[in-house]
Amino acid sequence: MAVSDAIRNTAAVTTKEPAPDKPPNKIRQALPQYAAVSPFFVLFAIFGAFPVFFSIWLSFHSWDGIGAMKWVGLEQYSYLLTDPTFWKSITNTLIIWVISTVPMLLLALVIANALHNATRFRSFYRIAYFIPNITSVVAVTMVFGSIFSNNFGLLNAFLQSIGLDKIEWLSQPWGIKIAIASIVAWRWTGYNAIIFLAGLQAISSDIYEAAKVDGASPRQTFWRITVPLLRPVILFTAVTSTIGGLQIFTESQVLFGSSGAIGGPGDGGLTIVSYLYDNAFGSNQFGYGAAIGWALFILIVLFSIINWRLIGGTDDERITRRAARRIDAKIAKEKAQDKAQDRELTDAH
Repeated sequence: MAVSDAIRNTAAVTTKEPAPDKPPNKIRQALPQYAAVSPFFVLFAIFGAFPVFFSIWLSFHSWDGIGAMKWVGLEQYSYLLTDPTFWKSITNTLIIWVISTVPMLLLALVIANALHNATRFRSFYRIAYFIPNITSVVAVTMVFGSIFSNNFGLLNAFLQSIGLDKIEWLSQPWGIKIAIASIVAWRWTGYNAIIFLAGLQAISSDIYEAAKVDGASPRQTFWRITVPLLRPVILFTAVTSTIGGLQIFTESQVLFGSSGAIGGPGDGGLTIVSYLYDNAFGSNQFGYGAAIGWALFILIVLFSIINWRLIGGTDDERITRRAARRIDAKIAKEKAQDKAQDRELTDAH
């Protein structure tokens, strides 16, 4: 009897269901993945996030890079608003940006349209237009410096060959701006043309065939179909060109960095980043340089918003805004006519 009870108890123990396993630790399972991507976040924190936050903190201090930092609050920014050289650098940067970006984007759009319609040597032309973008900025600036040279430049040689007087391009403020704008436009026109070409290839050919059936001319097709459908691409190129144009530095530095005046004669090539570099690393005023950097950031955000308002938005939003403007103009016109009629009736009585 005792033996049978023992056997029964043993069988009960052996037939008992095992305890369920604990759910796996998700954090422990994800550790290898986090370890794999952690170098990026570590490098970003050291070389990306920390400099940004440190520059904000630095802009409220006076520091020469060696001694103790002195808290000055908003004095750097208040002086920035009254600094005539800073405002001159903003003016120079905006002028160079306008005379380089506007022709560059228009020419890039024309080139992209020509490449899109080309039937032969299309790949060769794409490579040829893109090569300037991957060329060294320093080398390109040195070549353009020789082209715009006051005494032995190729441009002055051409002007004299057709009976015109030579121009001292690199000694006059406007000549300096034109030289820098030419470098920027030459380097980035092909890049933007390739971006526009990618946008053109995304447009369905059925739209162009329908326009051709309706009798639209190539010019009407370009301005009424191509340009509106390329609006997101145009917005992208405008914003990126704005960001790059407001950060121009290498061109003026290479042209005039060894002359003692970083902006050249009359500070004609003094840009915002050049002024930042001169204050931070030339005069060791790192706090003021940080303040200039954050002023540049605000300026870039402002102009990016302006580009978005001018170019961005959907077709429906643009049609709605246009219709609203027309209705407002019509109402204003009718009110003006009613007032004129009231005056005529008053004068008649």
